[in-house]
Amino acid sequence: MDNLKEGRPYRAAAEESSSQPDVCSERTVAAVSCPALSSARFTLPGIMDTEGRIDESRLRMHIFKNGGVSPSERGLAWRFLFGMYPCSSTALERSLLQEQLVIRYQVMKRRWQKFLPSTVRMHLNGTDAELVAAVRYFDQRQAQEQQQTQDLSEEARERLAFLNLQAQILFERVTFDGEELREAIRIIDKDVPRTNRDLTYYQGQGSGNLLVLRDILITYAAFHPEVSYAQGMNDLCSRFLEVLDCEVDTFWSFSCYMEKFSKDFRADGLHRKIGKTSKKEITNPLSFTFCHRWLLLGFQREFEHSDALRLFEILSCDHLELITQQVERARYQERLAQEISTEDDPESDLQAINTDFTFELFICAAILLENRESLLQCQDDVQLIQFTSSLHGTLDLNSTLKKAERHFYNYCKRCVWVIMNGQCRQHKSKEEDFLYQLRNLFVLK
Repeated sequence: MDNLKEGRPYRAAAEESSSQPDVCSERTVAAVSCPALSSARFTLPGIMDTEGRIDESRLRMHIFKNGGVSPSERGLAWRFLFGMYPCSSTALERSLLQEQLVIRYQVMKRRWQKFLPSTVRMHLNGTDAELVAAVRYFDQRQAQEQQQTQDLSEEARERLAFLNLQAQILFERVTFDGEELREAIRIIDKDVPRTNRDLTYYQGQGSGNLLVLRDILITYAAFHPEVSYAQGMNDLCSRFLEVLDCEVDTFWSFSCYMEKFSKDFRADGLHRKIGKTSKKEITNPLSFTFCHRWLLLGFQREFEHSDALRLFEILSCDHLELITQQVERARYQERLAQEISTEDDPESDLQAINTDFTFELFICAAILLENRESLLQCQDDVQLIQFTSSLHGTLDLNSTLKKAERHFYNYCKRCVWVIMNGQCRQHKSKEEDFLYQLRNLFVLK
């Protein structure tokens, strides 16, 4: 809180942070594996010890206060940030883990390909010349990978054979629902060809990355039937693939991310976050559903591309949420101490913490309040969606972060006031006060 109120070091650093996109002039198809990165080191001081262990709290704090890491270190940082590499692992341990993750992914991929051999290759109608070329680039990468495997030493091949046997035993009892998996692949094959085709990463030989993305999404859907595939996952996974530039690492990092956020892709997912449960306070609770896409994709289209990557990184570091969890634990202890008194006077009971509360909600608030007048002029949901669509690529990230931080700080002050007074301030006119309409984003259930 002191950083937010007084120093605000993250703001200034965010303004100075380079927004140069991490792209190459000549793209190739992503590697299957990147073993060298398991022993790569950060240049950031105090983040990594001599054996390669990461100080997770310092990494997350650095990302938040400095508005992300440099593009050159983003790929390494994401492997730790999203959980593919345990922060407590040494460089030696990660090199062994990398081999295991590669083999497991390959076994998983072969399982669904053997189950539905007709879906191994995307069916093309021949009208998309770039996609036809993408298949050729993808096949060339596959041939190169097979050659590299054959060039391994006898000792390395024996070690990989043992890991392969372990992985087969691990996944042998996994069964697939053929109808559901075919439907997931059908939707993936519709979504993948139109995923970020304007990015350099998917142009030229990089067009083969569309097929890498397809394999990752199908493998995820096959082994996570409770989630399967939903529209929007292609955009999220594409973000990981672009930054990590590696098929195996993208799969595992994306899978770790989805462990936390897969519920957001279900029917009732983000309705909690946009306050749909607060029906008593909002005349039309559907009026904020256009925020669903913002939250689902991490504001991927509202900011310039490199800024959107940086924001996704800041939101994913969970720095403020981790601080808030510490405060919540302390508050929970206070609530336990008040249990006897609240039984005598039930109406004096403090409201419970909203566990879906995250900093991204304050990004929403900052955008909405910045466009307050235009939003109030919208007559219906259609006009709301049309207006918010017009914001694509136009928002300034540093300015939005400053405003969101200020809203977060004011929210924390209000929480203290609620605890001390036992009630929330009532707004005089919900029709005239736009902040009242936003209150359902922050309300404590």
